[in-house]
Amino acid sequence: MERIREIELKRRDFLAAAATTGAVAFTGLAPSSLKALPESLGGRLKLSVSRWPYGKFTLDQLCQMCRELDMDGIDLLEPEDWGVPMRYGLVCAMGYATVPHPENRLIDGFNRVENHAWLIPAYQKAIPLAAASKVPNVICFSGTRKGQSDDEGRDICARGLAPLVPLAEQHGVTLCMELLNSKVDHPDYQCDHTAWGVALAKQINSPRFKLLYDIYHMQIMEGDVIRTVTDNINYIAHFHTGGVPGRHEIDETQELNYHRVMQAIADAKFPGFVAQEFVPTKDPRQSLAEAVRICTV
Repeated sequence: MERIREIELKRRDFLAAAATTGAVAFTGLAPSSLKALPESLGGRLKLSVSRWPYGKFTLDQLCQMCRELDMDGIDLLEPEDWGVPMRYGLVCAMGYATVPHPENRLIDGFNRVENHAWLIPAYQKAIPLAAASKVPNVICFSGTRKGQSDDEGRDICARGLAPLVPLAEQHGVTLCMELLNSKVDHPDYQCDHTAWGVALAKQINSPRFKLLYDIYHMQIMEGDVIRTVTDNINYIAHFHTGGVPGRHEIDETQELNYHRVMQAIADAKFPGFVAQEFVPTKDPRQSLAEAVRICTV
C-alpha cells in the first residue's frame, strides 16, 4: 500500500505540472536527464500505451510522458520506430510487421491462403528485427471471414503461422493474434471470441503464439471478462484496455470496473504488458495518468 501511495503522490505532481505549465512540461527533459528519474514505483503489472490514440504528441513526447508516469512501454509501433522508446528506458511492447498494405492489415489476415505469400515473408523479416530491438511481441490478425467457416479459417491461420512459429521460438518473440469485436468496430472479423483464439493457440501449441486480449472488444462480444481471462491466462500474452461504450477513458464513466479486472490479471501472475488503448475525451495526459492509477494493483 505504501508504494501505491507513492505512485498516487507522483501522479498528483504530474497533473499539477500539466495544469500549470502545459505540454512543454512533458517535453522539456532531454533523454539523458531521464536517468535521474526514479525506477518504477510499484504495481504488479507492466503498463504500456498504444501509440495511435495519442497522435497529437510526437513519439518522443509520448515516451517522455510514459516515463514520467513510471510506465514501461509503447504499443503498436512500426519497425522504424522500435528504437525510440529505448532512449527513454522503455520498450516497444507490441510491434507491427511491415506489410504491403497496412491500412488493410485487419481485413487481409492469416485466414486466407492467398495472403500467406506476402504475410509469411513480412513476419520472417519482422521477428529477428523485433528480437534485436528487444520487442517482445509482434501483432497479427485473423482477417475477415468473407463467408468462411470458423473451422476453415482457424485451420488456414494455423497453416500460415506454422513456418513462423519456429522462428519466433528461436528468437524469443511472441506472435500475438488480436481479439477484436465484430459487432461494432470490425464487422466480419474472424478472431472475435476468446474460444476461437484459444482453439487456434491450442492447435499451434507453442509458447510463442498467444492472444492479445483486448478487454474493450471482448466486453462487447462476450462479457464475463474476469472469468474468461482467469480461465485462459496461459493463452494470453498481452492486454489492451478501453472503456465500454465508446472506447474512451476507463474510469467510472463506463461499465467495467477496471481496477478489479487488473487485480484479477495480476492475481493470475500475468507476466506481460497491459496497454492503455482508449481515445481520450479529456486532457490526454490527465486521462493517461488516471488510467495508470486505476491499473496499479
